Amino acid sequence: MSLPYRDPCKACLNCDVRRKAVCSALKDDEVGELERVMSFVKLEANQILLEEGEPRRRVYSLTSGMLRLSLALPDGRRQITGFLMPGDFLGLADDDTYSQTAEAVIPSGLCSFSVRDMDQLMERFPHLKDRLHLMTRAALRQARETQMILGRLAPSEKVASFLLIMSNRAAAHGLPESPVHLPMTRTDIADYLGLTIETVSRTFTKLKTQGLIHLPDPHSVEIADKARLATVAGITLH
Repeated sequence: MSLPYRDPCKACLNCDVRRKAVCSALKDDEVGELERVMSFVKLEANQILLEEGEPRRRVYSLTSGMLRLSLALPDGRRQITGFLMPGDFLGLADDDTYSQTAEAVIPSGLCSFSVRDMDQLMERFPHLKDRLHLMTRAALRQARETQMILGRLAPSEKVASFLLIMSNRAAAHGLPESPVHLPMTRTDIADYLGLTIETVSRTFTKLKTQGLIHLPDPHSVEIADKARLATVAGITLH
């Protein structure tokens, strides 16, 4: 699906995710080269950025909002494979086509680059290539975390693991560990964990009743007892 691309925003140096995104590898006097080939994309909630199987022509850096990544299952259902947060990069690990569909959970903004331009920049600035390789490895770690969650049997293990992973990701992005901000719907969480929405809702209530979490609003979860939540998840805290 093609989207209109805007002119460069001329604001890379003042971007909120400047020190967390791919551009953190570039010195201030080098950022202009990245901005020169950049376009800015704005998405509304639930708007599709790219679809699984489309030719890979552009890569993206998320600057605001949240994206969900998903695969189409043979029976027509979807499997959400991950959620991207500001500072995350999209499209680097794909080959000739996009391996997943990406759509906005909430209104989102992205910096967009053609694959050719990004490849040329990586050749000019080896430290940019190193930064993208680090981000690719981080994405692979997140994929392993997803596999770990899906391998859990009990719904409480899955939900507890999900909350702790999202809390750790928030901290890695410079946000508070708790309350955990969850802008996605319960349906999104269910499609990520391989559960029904009813099971997800019951499990949140169960963890709340046990005193492990508080639910101040539908999109926030306060972790009340991280150690006990980790025990439920089967995760060892470091």
